[in-house]
Amino acid sequence: MACRGVNAPVHPVTKLSVAPLDNAASWDAYVAAHPDATPFHTRAWCEAITKATGHTCHVLAAHDAAGIIVGVLPLHHIRSPLFGQALVATGFAVDGGLLADNEDAAAVLADAAAALAASLGVSSVELRGGPLPEGSGWRVEDGVYAGFARDLAADDDAELLAIPRKQRAEVRKALESGLTVTTGRDAAERRDHYRIYATSVRNLGTPVFPKALFDVVLDAFGDDADILTVRDGGRPVASVLSLYWRGTVMPYWGGGTAEARGLRANERMYYALMYHARAKGCTRFDFGRSKVGTGPFAYKKNWGFEPRPLVYARWLAPGETPRDTNPNSAKYRLQVDLWKKLPLWAANRIGPLIARGLG
Repeated sequence: MACRGVNAPVHPVTKLSVAPLDNAASWDAYVAAHPDATPFHTRAWCEAITKATGHTCHVLAAHDAAGIIVGVLPLHHIRSPLFGQALVATGFAVDGGLLADNEDAAAVLADAAAALAASLGVSSVELRGGPLPEGSGWRVEDGVYAGFARDLAADDDAELLAIPRKQRAEVRKALESGLTVTTGRDAAERRDHYRIYATSVRNLGTPVFPKALFDVVLDAFGDDADILTVRDGGRPVASVLSLYWRGTVMPYWGGGTAEARGLRANERMYYALMYHARAKGCTRFDFGRSKVGTGPFAYKKNWGFEPRPLVYARWLAPGETPRDTNPNSAKYRLQVDLWKKLPLWAANRIGPLIARGLG
């Protein structure tokens, strides 16, 4: 079964040291045993990102005096001619960051990350989750993103009642519309998902990730990742690639065609995913993060999810400024408007070359 829970051991920390972690079994074991681990700390995720994008992954481990691992921090070295360089924990993830047994272990890992960045000539370290470092050069960044998650209801009827009245009416209409749903991981599902996702992000004015990224994540996670697609008369109109992690379903990369909104295909998709996740043994639905004040932020609130502010941390070398990868930034307004007008074939050819540098 894809969804399960774990308990983590507690190790007393006396004298700490940090070194690169090159033992795959030790990495796997530590993440599997830690209650705060996310799929983005796993070797499966980190190696998939490296395979799909070429970005090197540096894995730091904190050890106590007995040599026992008491903290892990995977960092992808993102390089981009447009957006600059950064060490990111972890690449293409919305969570991750420091994973440690206690504050001391987290602190030495943060110091080691900054030192690694300096040694590589990289001006920034970005942590997208976990404990927030307080050392020199570190700054807290909040007010940009919020996360949305809640428990799943016991069954379909209860799930429907858990949705606020106005949105519930939209879901009911979607259920009566004749739209069909398929799930799977085969070549046809992957092809349909990428076509829809690429269309969706082009329409939003942002470059699409390489198709290889979706393929390697599906391959790496096995039964813990799949695709759910909504079809209108057999034609795919909305699709989402989800991860399953410790009892939680995480719809991660999703989108719809221009017709999806009028068909209420997204309503059908997310309600179907709740049913599908319960059948896999999940008890929680993580709707992911959205930028505060955006349409996706409001949409998730309409489903009855309460926003939880996300606070990230960034280390900057002296005199450096943060790299800007926010498509809502005034800096990219013209580029976003132009990107929306690109033919899909052109956006799909150029987009992955740009998007791989976002990290």
